[in-house]
Amino acid sequence: MLYYLFRYLGEYGISGAHLWSYISFRAILTLVLSLIISIWFGEYFIKWMKRHGGSETQRDKSIDPYGVEKKGVPTMGGIIIIIATVVPCLLLGRLRNIYMLMMIVTTLWLGAIGFIDDFIKMKGNKDGLRPIYKLAGQALLGLGIGLTLWLSPDAVIRENVQIVNKNQTEVVYKSEPVKSTITTIPFVKNNNLNYSEVMGFLGKYRSAAGWILFVFITTFVVMAVSNGSNLNDGMDGMCAGNSAIMVFALAILTYVSSHIGMASYLNIMYVPGSEELVIFLLAFMGGLVGFLWYNAYPAQVFMGDTGSLAIGGIIAVTAVIIHKELLIPVLCFVFLCESISVLLQTKYAKMGNKQGKKWRVFKRAPIHDAFRIKPGQLDSDLRILWNWPKGCWLESKITTRFWITTIITSALAIITLKIR
Repeated sequence: MLYYLFRYLGEYGISGAHLWSYISFRAILTLVLSLIISIWFGEYFIKWMKRHGGSETQRDKSIDPYGVEKKGVPTMGGIIIIIATVVPCLLLGRLRNIYMLMMIVTTLWLGAIGFIDDFIKMKGNKDGLRPIYKLAGQALLGLGIGLTLWLSPDAVIRENVQIVNKNQTEVVYKSEPVKSTITTIPFVKNNNLNYSEVMGFLGKYRSAAGWILFVFITTFVVMAVSNGSNLNDGMDGMCAGNSAIMVFALAILTYVSSHIGMASYLNIMYVPGSEELVIFLLAFMGGLVGFLWYNAYPAQVFMGDTGSLAIGGIIAVTAVIIHKELLIPVLCFVFLCESISVLLQTKYAKMGNKQGKKWRVFKRAPIHDAFRIKPGQLDSDLRILWNWPKGCWLESKITTRFWITTIITSALAIITLKIR
């Protein structure tokens, strides 16, 4: 809203109005504003939830040894993050931009699914919303995002072309923006993969088949990352801290993809209009960091599925828009480990059950739970493949070490721009 107001004032020569045309100015402003909103609104939200009994059901002591200390802590804290993200974007973003609209829809849609799940848990059903409904909601969003990127005339790229002049390679961009199913393969020199070429065996139908494959991959990525962030939300400050680091790295990747000069220098795809994603991502990062004011150990509020589902969806959709979805295993390495640990644990336990034995890969899953199990909490007849660590780490130490891991993998994701 303010963007359009100051652009209008700029036509009359109002001093300072031109600042609103700079992405860097609006991005930093949204970051500061979202931080202020999340800290200010968070205090009132926590008090309101406590007055109305909006706390999560008591956690299982066998899983969380600190569960007694967290009794009565309000949940649904993801509302703080969502409001602190959406309000600055409505004020400072270009609301006619297709990518900004997609991110707002993603945030509200997955936030609503998580809200329903948290609400059911608060009413006494600790299982919350049935998993099939969650997955259906995530799949529907992924399908909608994929189809929008396929069919919208505003979702385009400018194809890069390498020209050799005097033994030097120069990257230029075609003048006409095009619809494209090209994506980026990390660590590969000629790092573009065209989904249509993958489906080349279908002959004249390969273009349509390539887009169908793109929509399928988009749906899978949204579901996978959203569930990964949901699994990572199990300790004070864990998911919010990890996500803020990932989002900062993603904002850098988005900025260079939206800047024709930097995109040319780095020989990556130029995505016109994606600069508004930088505005959104910095607002989102501000909301996450502000949320940590209350969510850092010991937590005064829990994120709940309201926040964790939205976090994964935002990261996934952004990566798809800038054609970096294949980079997600590196950027979201912690989320990937959480998901794989659950899959391995479940599969191995089922194999043991068939033989009447108690088999486990880890002491607990998701993987972060394995580090906080106290000696004597596990059944003596459990067979555990990876019985490490032997003792119990403090929750704050586990969270910090996961943050450090995410810093390393996020830095690696950024330097893939040069390492090929």
